[in-house]
Amino acid sequence: MTGITRNLSKRAGAERTLSARWLKGAYQGSRWLLPLKPLGALYQCIMARREQAYRSGNKAIWKAPVPVIVVGNITLGGTGKSPLVAWLARWLVAQGWSPGIVTRGYGGKASSYPLFVTASTNVSESGDEPLMLAQQTGLPVVADPKRVRGVQALVEAGCDIILSDDGLQHLALSRDIELLVVDGARGLGNGHCLPAGPLRESPNRLHRVDAVVVNGDLQHALPVTSATFMQLAPQCWRRLKDGVRFPLVPLPFTLPVHAVAGIGNPERFFRTLSTLGIKGDWHPLADHQQYGADALNFAEPRPVIMTAKDAVKCNALAPPDSWVLEVEAALPPEFEYWLAARLSAIS
Repeated sequence: MTGITRNLSKRAGAERTLSARWLKGAYQGSRWLLPLKPLGALYQCIMARREQAYRSGNKAIWKAPVPVIVVGNITLGGTGKSPLVAWLARWLVAQGWSPGIVTRGYGGKASSYPLFVTASTNVSESGDEPLMLAQQTGLPVVADPKRVRGVQALVEAGCDIILSDDGLQHLALSRDIELLVVDGARGLGNGHCLPAGPLRESPNRLHRVDAVVVNGDLQHALPVTSATFMQLAPQCWRRLKDGVRFPLVPLPFTLPVHAVAGIGNPERFFRTLSTLGIKGDWHPLADHQQYGADALNFAEPRPVIMTAKDAVKCNALAPPDSWVLEVEAALPPEFEYWLAARLSAIS
């Protein structure tokens, strides 16, 4: 490793540490963020004015010729949007729909857009979440920073309903149903907008969506009286090198392990591993972590456990004894009844 590479690696590590410290403080209500409250109030005002500009017609909104369901959040740090999108995709197929998924494609850079993402697309072009969704659902997935253009491509491809992953703040795209996902363990943090807290919008946004979906058990009060509760249920272990799946028990690998998680909330993944009896060293990484050649070469050789989001970036560099914990969202029947009724009314 050259001196320049070492310096860049140290700088990236310092940035991750600072970002993690800020995010922890934003969710735990650390007092050192209080001086930033005026900036948070200014940010909230800017976002409110932006939303009003779309509502009043001063900014253009494009309406698709098919229903659009937006899944998003108002907090930084990961809430479980993508598992909900995958669940919705499978549910819609079972109801006779032909869904397509549109996403910004964060972390990817394609030579041209819209980019139709397949299970074999290079992750450097698509980004990790679009590739993961394409592999999990087998449905048309389009990555495009301009979501309207991406939706148009999906409609032209024959999709009769659109799922927009992380599109709550992309107001240029009209939507028929808005689903807002909240991490039950962290809630809305200190309740302040960036940079004083983790919120992208005012907490009042929860009153203007069609449904609030809480991922896990709710441990903090929300400014709404009702919500749907979602659980992320472990399904199986997938061996990364060949894709073979194994049941959760008995374990197909030995303990202890190295567990890595480059997602918005790594601690949620590590808690899940603990409930499954997995012991070892936890390695939290930045969301959308870009893996280098030596990223998974630990001093003590052990099995490596990772999320599906990390796995799409690690096929070529992970050690042979690497495993993916596959999880699926589980939602109550009442949510299915409600969603079916809403779609029937829209159609």
